[in-house]
Amino acid sequence: MKLTILFNGQFWEGVVESQQDGCLKAGRHIFGSEPKDSEVFDFVNHLALKLLERASASKVEVSVVEQQKVSPKRLAREVAKEMSVRGISTKAQEAIQQELELQKQEKKMQSKAEKEAEKEQKRLNARHKAKERHRGRA
Repeated sequence: MKLTILFNGQFWEGVVESQQDGCLKAGRHIFGSEPKDSEVFDFVNHLALKLLERASASKVEVSVVEQQKVSPKRLAREVAKEMSVRGISTKAQEAIQQELELQKQEKKMQSKAEKEAEKEQKRLNARHKAKERHRGRA
């Protein structure tokens, strides 16, 4: 699991990436103002896994690269290089975008069903009113 915290120009956000079985899952959390160490620690311990569980519907296939043993100096250089590079991977962006599209489709279907139910209820009310008028009660 990898957590990247970055400033997007307006807010601080954290992007959580997890790669398992050749699939990359990613989720985004908005911190708002610059997060303190305690806020990041709390996020990692309590919210990061829930965020990845929600993102389980959208998985992006990635190729698996075998990890070779890396010397500590090389590892330190790679970490420093990655820390200096700002941004998140395009695969993570793709996973987040897929999740947003899925949520949008679900919301669209839900709102359409609610509108249909409301329309049906209006029709039933109008039909009932017409029957009452026909019987001379209203």
